Amino acid sequence: MEDILKTSGPVFDADYMTNLFYLHELFGNIAQGVSKKMQNAYDFEIPLTSGLWGGTYLISTDEGKCKRKIWRLYCIVTLPPSSPLDQHKNLERLIEFYYKGFAEAFKAYDMDLDLKQWGGTLPYSNNTKPSLTLHMVDARKRIHWLRAFFVWNVVPWEESIIYDTVRLINILKEWLDPVHGPVFKEPVPTRFFLQDVIIAYRTLEGAGRPEFIEHAGQIIEETTLHFLLGLHNPKLIQELYLKVFESGIWRGLEDILQGAYGKAGLDIYGVGDWPVEKINWVPDELRDILAPPLTEVFTDYKINLDKKKLDSAYS
Repeated sequence: MEDILKTSGPVFDADYMTNLFYLHELFGNIAQGVSKKMQNAYDFEIPLTSGLWGGTYLISTDEGKCKRKIWRLYCIVTLPPSSPLDQHKNLERLIEFYYKGFAEAFKAYDMDLDLKQWGGTLPYSNNTKPSLTLHMVDARKRIHWLRAFFVWNVVPWEESIIYDTVRLINILKEWLDPVHGPVFKEPVPTRFFLQDVIIAYRTLEGAGRPEFIEHAGQIIEETTLHFLLGLHNPKLIQELYLKVFESGIWRGLEDILQGAYGKAGLDIYGVGDWPVEKINWVPDELRDILAPPLTEVFTDYKINLDKKKLDSAYS
């Protein structure tokens, strides 16, 4: 798998700042490597797609370098149903290749990733074919952890990211539904929740109404800025949460998703009971609007990286 794991540039620089283009590329390469290993070892054809998960690409330079150190890495992987993976022993084989692939890939950056858990169920996933999680930690403390989400039905990375907002909107409802009032929790889970809000908003904003974007965008910008500066103050975290609670952001995002999925007879708050074939499914009206900007993020990174390399070669 060693050749497949090579990226077109370093994922981490000397200060362990992450380049998101190369990290995204690496996750895709690992998926290809695992697929190839399943083919060679067991003669199973297991197509996979994978890429970066999370909102880290929202706080980066034009070349994809994070403006703050990233301590937690996430990726999303899509799996084929009605395949040999329906047998648990074959799923275990794939997971073994996967965590060994992660360990091998990040060893090049002086990390020692060790598998701590796999097989956990991602909340608000399909009841028949639930999404699974894998969790690894770095013994050398270069990062806190790496987590992978395994979601059924193979689709392009962009569609898996859009579909994941259905899961996120259910989490937002837990925290933001005015029926039960504000939810006050410890600062760390509240900070993680605010990250989920930013991710959901930035993924879906292209399909939002102008008046919603004008209002909610200001709060998202403010919250993102605080993350960039370092969001650790408990009082500030609570203040930002209350702003989000009072803003109606949840309802605006709910309208985007339910408006599209509802036309197919799907209730976004009943996602666990959706037919298996609707896992990772995105309505055309959302995919056509939302997928291109996700693609363009990494296309622009590559354009700017190539330009930087060219400028360096002639300087």
